[in-house]
Amino acid sequence: MASPSVLEDRPAPLDAIADPPSLFDGTTRLYTSYVCPYAQRVWITRNFKGLQEKIKLVPLDLGNRPAWYKEKVYPENKVPALEHNGKIIGESLDLIKYLDNTFEGPSLFPEDHAKREYGEELLKYTDTFIKTVYTSLKGDPLKETAPVLDYLENSLYKFDDGPFFLGQFSLVDIAYIPFIERFQIVFNEFFKCDITAERPKLSAWIEEMNKIDAYAQTKIESKEILQIFKKKFM
Repeated sequence: MASPSVLEDRPAPLDAIADPPSLFDGTTRLYTSYVCPYAQRVWITRNFKGLQEKIKLVPLDLGNRPAWYKEKVYPENKVPALEHNGKIIGESLDLIKYLDNTFEGPSLFPEDHAKREYGEELLKYTDTFIKTVYTSLKGDPLKETAPVLDYLENSLYKFDDGPFFLGQFSLVDIAYIPFIERFQIVFNEFFKCDITAERPKLSAWIEEMNKIDAYAQTKIESKEILQIFKKKFM
């Protein structure tokens, strides 16, 4: 089920004084940040499809990013962005679909019509989920996040042919896991709350996700997540 394990060295993030790579030289590059959950979605997809040799990681230091990135690569100045076939593509949900449709490797979206339809619905819901949880950190987190966490718990009952949102592992799982990983750590530490309490499906889903090498290799230390959230939200 999990893709073959390819452990790779993490290149050092490029900062403001770093030189750019040889842009648009035919190399396919994923501009990323090791701490960005949106970029993590694309990194997981790349890994699961076995594209480590085909898509080069170019991590950026977001706190001190190089000027050439905005000027020459991606005017939006955000990550993730993919340099492929002489063009730059951004936005994480668009990118995970692009990788799945354009490159070889195991398919990450089912053929089944009902699953595809529900998958699209869940991908759209990611924005509501993420916004609700981030906003709640300035309000009443436990009360405000209960409905969106319950929505995910109930969604995991929809298909019974596997532990993932669409039964089998898909882009939907990839879209949610970077955020749930962070929220679980943050809620546990700052609010003494286990987001999986009384949500057995969500708990089992996280357990299954942690068995997938393509995802496990992209995780960062809990203390780093807590530092970022403390600085931004607390």
